[in-house]
This record gives sequence, C-alpha cells and structure tokens, in this order.
Amino acid sequence: MQLTAERKFILLASTLASFLTPFMGSAINVALPAIARTFKLSAVTLGWTVTAYLLTTAVFLVPLGKLADLIGRKRIFIAGIIVFLFGTLLSGLAFSGVSLIIFRLIQGLGGAMIFSTSIALLTSYFPVENRGQVLGINTAATYTGLSLGPVVGGFLVQELGWRSIFFLTLVPGLIALFFVTRAYKAHDDQKNRGYLGFDLKGSLIYGAALVCFMLGFSRLPAAYGFLLSVSGVALLIVFFFFESRQANPVFETGLFRKNRVFAFSNLAALINYSSTFAVGYLLSLYLQYLHGLQPRTAGLILIAQPVVQAVWSPISGKASDKIEPRILASAGMGLTVVGLIGLSFIAPETPLAWVILGLVFLGSGFGLFSSPNTNAIMGSVCPKDYGVGSATLATMRMVGQMFSLGLTMMIISVVMGNVRIMPENYPLFVKSLRLSFAVFASLNFLGIFALKKGDALHIS
Repeated sequence: MQLTAERKFILLASTLASFLTPFMGSAINVALPAIARTFKLSAVTLGWTVTAYLLTTAVFLVPLGKLADLIGRKRIFIAGIIVFLFGTLLSGLAFSGVSLIIFRLIQGLGGAMIFSTSIALLTSYFPVENRGQVLGINTAATYTGLSLGPVVGGFLVQELGWRSIFFLTLVPGLIALFFVTRAYKAHDDQKNRGYLGFDLKGSLIYGAALVCFMLGFSRLPAAYGFLLSVSGVALLIVFFFFESRQANPVFETGLFRKNRVFAFSNLAALINYSSTFAVGYLLSLYLQYLHGLQPRTAGLILIAQPVVQAVWSPISGKASDKIEPRILASAGMGLTVVGLIGLSFIAPETPLAWVILGLVFLGSGFGLFSSPNTNAIMGSVCPKDYGVGSATLATMRMVGQMFSLGLTMMIISVVMGNVRIMPENYPLFVKSLRLSFAVFASLNFLGIFALKKGDALHIS
C-alpha cells in the first residue's frame, strides 16, 4: 500500500482518534467504583456517567454525518477533536456526579463529530483494493485503545486518582489534531456545498426519537419508561416517513429500503454491539467487588478481550478484501456467542482463568466480525454517501452500546433495585450479571441470521 503524505496524515489522525475514544471508555469502566465513592452514586446513577456520553453521540451522529457531506468531512473531524478535548478537560475537573454527567454530554458531541467522519475520510482517501486493510488498521487502533484503557486506567486510578484518566487522554487528542490539520492544509476532501441542503426538521425528529427511546428504555419497567419508549418508536416511524418525502433528507432511507447489504450489515452491527458493550462494565464491577481486586489488577484481566481483538482486526480486515465478508463476520459472531454463554455461568467463586477464557472468545469473535462488516457497509454505498454511511455505522455502534448498557441497568434495577453495590447485595448482583450475559448470548445468536439475510454481501 503506497502512502502519500496526505494519506499518511489522514491515516495517522483517524487512527489516533479511533484510539482515543475507546481508550477513554474502557479506562472509565475501571474507574467507576472510584467515581461512585467520590460522589456517592448508586449503581443506576453511576451507569449514567457512561450513558450520557453514548446518548449524546448517538443523537448527533447521523445529522453530523450529513453535515460533513455538505460542508467538508475534515472540517467536522477537526471540530470534533476540539470539542471532545474540551469536554474531556471539564470532566477531569468535575465537582459532582451531575457535573460529570453534563461534561460527558459535551464529550459525546465531540465524539459524534469524530465517529461520523473518521471512517468516511479513510474510505474517500484510499482506493477500493486497500480499503479493508486500512479499515483493519483503524479497527486495530480502536481495540488497542480498549486494550490499554483498563491497564493504564487501572494504574492511574490506583496511583493518581480517576481524574488523571481525563487529563492523560488530552495528549493523543492534541497529536491527532496536529496531524489532521497538516492534511487539511494540503488539500480539502470535498467542496463546501453550504448549509442550505441540511434537513434541520428531520434532525430534530431523529434526535427526539432516540432520546425518548433510550431514556425510556433505561427507566423500564416503570410506566413512564414504557410510555417514553413507545413514544420513541413512534417518532422513529414518523422520521422514516418524513425523510422519504424530503428532497435532501438528513438520512437517505433508501439505503435501508433498497440496499440489502447496507441494511442487514448495519443490523448485525447493532446486535453485536448491543450484546457485547456492557461486558467490560459488568466484569469491572464483578472483579473489583466480588474478587476484591485492585483497579490495576482488574484492568490487566479485562485486557484479554481487546488484545485479542487488536490481533485479529487487521488480519480479518485484509482478508475481507479477498474473502466474502459475511463468512468472516458470521464466524466472529459465533465465537462471541460461545464466550457470552461461558460468562453466563459466572459465580462469586468462579476462577479468574474462566473469566479470561470467556474474554478471549469475545475478543476473537469481535476481531473477526468488525473489520469485514465495516468493509461490507462502506463498500455498499457510493462516494457521495460515505459520510452518512460512516455515521450510520457509528450510530449502530453507539445505539447498540446504549442498548447494551440500558438493558443491563434495567436488569440490575429489576433484580437488585436502585441501591449501591454492597456485600449484602452481592448475590443479587451476581444474579443480574448472569442474566445479562444470557440475554446477550441470545441476542448475538440472532445476529448471525441477520448476516445470512444479507447474503448478497460483497465489496463494490
């Protein structure tokens, strides 16, 4: 693969940005018990320090992806890094649980700008024959961030406190900003078509739908949670009808109606993230509370999954340039199901080797799934829709992560209640844990059939 100076800067910037956000997420998972002690948060409220970021990112991804197609992907990418760094700095200075949640909202806006453009930039700058390889490198950076997050985060929490995680994250963000501005000076990736074609009404309906659904889902089984969830689904239906009648929709619904590969590959991504994201969150709490491990030790155990993912991702990405992506992705989801089933038998006295083995299966499965599935999605859309395609995939990821965490919070709320995780509540916490993993395994099994439905999967 030949790298011009411009491609090199874009790849470096996108890779660092792709490292940045998962590093933050996995490091924060290890820091959650320390944050809970600092601000005296319940298990459900603690989950909102993660959910706030995910919700904001999910709401803004598609509108920002469309905006990036109109005014320039690098412009949005650069703005995203700046906003993300600002939110990160404020989060490190948080003075209460509420302020931390608010500052994480700002981080989420910056994350949406980054997620909606990074894959689109790579797809538009590199030729088709190198697309899988480049996406594999990008995905490997994501899993490297996930790998280092628990280890570095655990060390920082133990030695310097949880706030140091936010301050350290500023460094790779500033380096990514430097690289992308160098590429920006060399050449802009597209003409600025202005804001006139931007669908503001559609964006507002879309945002309201996601907020209602995800907030409502996290409040189930309460009656108002059910009402919000139903309202969210109704607004999503309104959104799809509204968009199908717009000349310049914020989201091209035809991509789902007419593009079988795009529709079912995105559905598979949604299911896969829905059934895997909360694993790190749950196991971090399990290892520190039930096994009494220090944050650094817990981080060393949790590293098993992302390390294996980082190894498999570039291999499967390059292989997907030659082998049908559906085959690789289906095999990956199968391995993930095995790992989740294994973790569903977890107990207070479960050997740590069993936990690590389950994480290795999850890592292998996700490593085989992610790059080929991303390659299939981006290969199924034309260049003018790269921003929307990238943003849609990122939306599936973020909504899946929110659904995963929301489902977990709902199970904990029903089984255990809105209480702090204390020794007297450990049996109920373990029951919540096992039930969550069993539900996740069932979801991931269904995802294999979504990939089979997209049997036309190929790279165009």
